[in-house]
Amino acid sequence: MITPRVTVMVPARATDADVLAEIHAASFPEPWTANDFAVFLMQPGIAGWISGARTPKGFILVRRVVEEAEVLTLAVDPAQRRQGLARRLLDYAMEELRQRGIISCFLEVAIDNTAARGLYGSAGFTEVSTRRGYYQNADGTRADAIVMRRDL
Repeated sequence: MITPRVTVMVPARATDADVLAEIHAASFPEPWTANDFAVFLMQPGIAGWISGARTPKGFILVRRVVEEAEVLTLAVDPAQRRQGLARRLLDYAMEELRQRGIISCFLEVAIDNTAARGLYGSAGFTEVSTRRGYYQNADGTRADAIVMRRDL
């Protein structure tokens, strides 16, 4: 018998900003700062969850507006990737949002981020549009963002 992985999810707080920034910096070429996270987490409508209460391994941050939500960012420590943690974070957040009356969720993902696009597609998100030149790459070029949506 296979035992499913149990991941403890805890709400993200402004006091978690340093660790969120550290994980984000290991995940994105233009990471958000601890101050960015602290400001986000103090705003109404922003919610987030961290995996691993003692040693955070990943997190997701969302913004709720009326009955819709947007995934602002999702990041997993590189040493913890390819173990299903991003999917568990995403599933957890979608269920939390659904229980709070949210009916749909959107996100943007870089067109060349095939791993993330695969994750979101397997979680029920579908591509709805493209934002041309939305992301700036480290080399100064621009990359399109794919906008994805999922009904909850």
